[in-house]
Amino acid sequence: MPSNAEFTALTEPFRPELLAYCYRILGSIHDAEDLVQETYLRAWRGFDGFEGRSSLRRWLYRIATTACLTALQTRRRRPLPSGLGAPSDDHQVAVAPREPTVEWLQPAPDSGFGADDPATVVAARTGVRLAFIAALQYLSARQRAVLTLRDVLGFRTAEVAQILDTTIAAVDSALRRARARLADAGPVADDLAEPDEQIRRGLVDDYVDAFTRPDPDALVDLLRADAEMEMPPTPTWFTGRHAVLGFLSARVLRPGLWRMTPTRANGQPAVIVHHHTGDGRYEPYGIQVLTLRGHRIARITTFNDPTLVATFTAHPLEVR
Repeated sequence: MPSNAEFTALTEPFRPELLAYCYRILGSIHDAEDLVQETYLRAWRGFDGFEGRSSLRRWLYRIATTACLTALQTRRRRPLPSGLGAPSDDHQVAVAPREPTVEWLQPAPDSGFGADDPATVVAARTGVRLAFIAALQYLSARQRAVLTLRDVLGFRTAEVAQILDTTIAAVDSALRRARARLADAGPVADDLAEPDEQIRRGLVDDYVDAFTRPDPDALVDLLRADAEMEMPPTPTWFTGRHAVLGFLSARVLRPGLWRMTPTRANGQPAVIVHHHTGDGRYEPYGIQVLTLRGHRIARITTFNDPTLVATFTAHPLEVR
């Protein structure tokens, strides 16, 4: 058996990219963290049998892929509300109760993927965009793995076949089906674009200020006319600036109720949200991920899950 120091020195550099990989396959940052831990445990136990016939990186991906595909045998796809039903353009509509039986898609902190390195951010941003992760959920587990390994991570077809213990022909076939399916369900180019850093910072700062004051009139200038908002685990979601602002004004925006800390999730601007309890304390509430298009906000995805806050604060990211 290798020493702890030797094993860590050799394998730890791959942890951030393995976390991003497992997240793409599973759609859950909590599950991804568990599966990466399982991957490293299996790698530690089997390290003496690693004979160097493949690269260490490819060997780790094979272990991680096996763990993810096994886990997905007993799990359903993780949707967003927009993947389950049509939106409402009327903010006065009755909001459906939270749906705790659905395993919802989760956001993931950029910093967990080694995104403190600007080069990593640029290279990996498209591969973890929220719209892309949501689209991957429409693929079978094996198709997710093939497409991610081949198109996102750039493994050669023969390497993917080795990782999945299958044939090159099977990989090519799965990749064709995955690409066709993703073309139907996947995000368009505009959904993957983002304004330059100065515009992004200004939009996020103005959004946090308008939301926490609160100032609905200021939000009008920040949202596109076709802005959308969804709030898992609530199935109801809204389309159109009028509906989004109407809902926020009537049911969400209150002075002193919210505290927001800018961060980044899925290669996008985001905020960590805390909620005032009424006794002078602020408790974790969830994560908002903002999709920007041009100089305005095109989508607000509010993950109302307090457990996500701990994940983001465990991976602090300095937002410059």
